[in-house]
Amino acid sequence: MKIICIGRNYREHAEELGNEVPEKPVIFMKPDTALLKGRDFYIPEFSKDIHYELEVVLKISRNGKYILKENASQYYHEIGLGIDFTARDLQSELKSKGLPWELAKGFDGSAAVSSFYSKSEFNLENLSFSLQKNKTVVQSGNTRDMMFSFDEIISFVSRFFTLRAGDLIFTGTPKGVAKIEENDLLEAWLENEKIMDITIC
Repeated sequence: MKIICIGRNYREHAEELGNEVPEKPVIFMKPDTALLKGRDFYIPEFSKDIHYELEVVLKISRNGKYILKENASQYYHEIGLGIDFTARDLQSELKSKGLPWELAKGFDGSAAVSSFYSKSEFNLENLSFSLQKNKTVVQSGNTRDMMFSFDEIISFVSRFFTLRAGDLIFTGTPKGVAKIEENDLLEAWLENEKIMDITIC
């Protein structure tokens, strides 16, 4: 099982971090050991600046390679939400040296994922999602603001990586990412339903 992540897919998020707005999807990966077990996230000892990044997650339902955009919707049937926990201090250090991001993005427990729901229940082109930290909304996004749609992402990724049933694709985060602290409570909402909560330890 692969965890494929799309960076800078919301223009305002790219701008808030001072990054260039990409012309093609920015791809990075997390190993399967990044999946968070349970609902407690323990701040790792190697970072003093862990950020939350809420994203819509696609669950791939069939194997595919070189998938055409017009056929991409046949390769996933369920969606959920995920939090891409990022060691921002470590990421900044690695980027400044021109090095890969994996240490900052792929560490154990860095991918929290909700339950999955049938995509048929939602308007995927106008899907609202949000994150509350300690009962205050800190991120609010809508898929209509994505620079690359779900189908474009699947088509692009499958040119480079064979997609297999069970793979997860994190589709990008909206603006509002920020640092977490011990005892924070994160609650993820899909439309008007809370589908995940994470306690920071």
